[in-house]
Amino acid sequence: MVQKMQILKRIISAFIIGLMLLSCSQETSSEIDDNSLFQNTDNAWYNNENTIEGNALGTYLIVKTPDDSLFISPKEIDAFFDEFNHELSTYVPTSLINEFNQKSTAIDLNKTKYFQPCFELSQKLYQMTNGSFDPSVFPIVELWKMIEVDQKVPSQQQIDSVLAFVGFSEGNIYTYKDGILSKTDERYELIFNAIAKGQAVDELAALLEQRGQKNYYVEIGGELKVKGLNDRNSKWLIGIDEPIISNTGLNDGEKRPIENYIEITNKALATSGNYRDFYELNGEVFGHTIDPVKGQPVNTNILSATVIADDVATADALATSFMVVGVDSALRIIENATDLNIDAYFLFKQEDGRIARAYTDGMLMYILDK
Repeated sequence: MVQKMQILKRIISAFIIGLMLLSCSQETSSEIDDNSLFQNTDNAWYNNENTIEGNALGTYLIVKTPDDSLFISPKEIDAFFDEFNHELSTYVPTSLINEFNQKSTAIDLNKTKYFQPCFELSQKLYQMTNGSFDPSVFPIVELWKMIEVDQKVPSQQQIDSVLAFVGFSEGNIYTYKDGILSKTDERYELIFNAIAKGQAVDELAALLEQRGQKNYYVEIGGELKVKGLNDRNSKWLIGIDEPIISNTGLNDGEKRPIENYIEITNKALATSGNYRDFYELNGEVFGHTIDPVKGQPVNTNILSATVIADDVATADALATSFMVVGVDSALRIIENATDLNIDAYFLFKQEDGRIARAYTDGMLMYILDK
């Protein structure tokens, strides 16, 4: 009991210091209930004084530090996701993105905190990937989800009819001027699932940075950002999973099959793969990643793509895009994006069925032998 009280006091003390760093004029004694800030919530809780775990965006959340304590609380994390989901989650009926998808023909992104930067970065990445990353793919994704309900593959006629209102080229189906996003076809819908997890990690990491956290690890469902050093005073060690169906990525310790390890600091990382999430019908397997140009599940030989970048949103979106275009095209995209400091590691299946690797030269700085 004494030890737990000491830990709680250290956490509260660290948080108050963080607040003082944000604003020397901010009141902490009379306006803030310190004890309530550090209570666990249904979605976020203390694993120990250095680690908060939880559920976020339909997957797991980990925020940790080797420092004395985290400068953020479960309640603050919960509040952040409430705000984030209100803008970008298609699973929240009253969210801004659902308002745009289902009701409004125009929305003012200048009034948003997360929607506007997400949309504008998506525009940049759409151009960079020649359309293989496309947030307007939502109607096609919904069409292919029906394979489990209807027990049949969508016809080409169905796919073509939906593709008629899919596209992220400005001036085609939508316009974006002075922060106002307008659509010319009411069926035009957006989904940011391939970038939103990464953006949320970036936002949480930025909050820790603002509060003076020296070392941290923030992860949401495999998309992560790290700063400084871990509890062993070395760079953060990240495992790349073996791309096999039985490997859920959640196994503990030695039971989790790892293909290789990489060591990073002050970087962002995201991984995308088709070997865990797929549709199956009459013995035929359809990957969950959709080619937004063809309107079909991707049929490349890539099993997983791991991307290292300066921000997680970029890494997240590119990992998905690379699953669509294949290894050779992905490497060309990276080669042409010299300003983004991108590296990637691919696992793909050869014609004889064996798994092979491909990676950028820069990955050699990060790869460790098993």
